[in-house]
Amino acid sequence: MKKMMEKIKIACTTENLKDVRKFVNTTLSKLHIPENEINMIVLAVDEICANRIIHSNKSDKNNQLEVQISDRSEGLEFNIKDSGEFYDNTIQDDPNIPTLIKEKRKGGIGLMLVRRIMDTIEVKKEESYTTYTLFKKLNISHA
Repeated sequence: MKKMMEKIKIACTTENLKDVRKFVNTTLSKLHIPENEINMIVLAVDEICANRIIHSNKSDKNNQLEVQISDRSEGLEFNIKDSGEFYDNTIQDDPNIPTLIKEKRKGGIGLMLVRRIMDTIEVKKEESYTTYTLFKKLNISHA
């Protein structure tokens, strides 16, 4: 099987999230993945990128965020790398949805969605970088 690796680098501003969404969508569309699956994966990658940009990089346009998509024999791997503050939000428990609704709180369910969409999520601190590795089991075909 032909191996694929695509990547994009953006400045850490929320305005650039649209470029990440387009990049992921375009890359996955070439692999003949069903559209509903693509949409869920785009949502998961966007959520992690938004958290890294807003919370870890404080929307500092001088910082960069890189998204890399690679295929593995059993699916796709998404590496999201930046030099913002380290924070492993995968250790948080899923929120209580009725409580969020009752308190009319915005946010709080993004990581829960990422956990349900992706098969694995790993976070590593490497030198001055944090890397989130998301993996999704898929049958992919290269055109």
